[in-house]
Amino acid sequence: MSEKDELRYRQRRFCCLYAALGDPEEAAVRAGFQREEALGAALRLLKSRSCRRRIKEHRELLADEGSVMAGLRRLAFGSCNDAAKLAFADELPPQEELDRLDLYNVAEIKRVRGGGVEVKVFDRIKALEKLCELERAMSDAENAEALIRALTSDGEEDGE
Repeated sequence: MSEKDELRYRQRRFCCLYAALGDPEEAAVRAGFQREEALGAALRLLKSRSCRRRIKEHRELLADEGSVMAGLRRLAFGSCNDAAKLAFADELPPQEELDRLDLYNVAEIKRVRGGGVEVKVFDRIKALEKLCELERAMSDAENAEALIRALTSDGEEDGE
């Protein structure tokens, strides 16, 4: 892949990640920009009309699922492999590798006395409960909307 193609790929990836994460610097790092230049690159991209259009399109696609529900699903079903990898590493990995780790489910990381590391992850059961509540509320809202449509229709749709 040429350098120009690589840059275009990172720019498109940034748009997708920014739409999902909402954090310009994190999106740029995950898209492949160096941490030192990530925020500057993100701001330059956000000034671009084509980038803003692409982000808007991605957000519209993601809105179907809802960012809150997507986050809860990620907490409930996401992997903790990278957190375990980090906790059991003999030494801290280089920054480039740290930037690629998926630590979304991690609530807290701290060193404990004796040289150990404590990793706390978000409660999956609570995330599932909240997800269930949201899905139930959305279903209730859809049912109420369908009832209102049925009550306010003039019957022509059903062929009456």
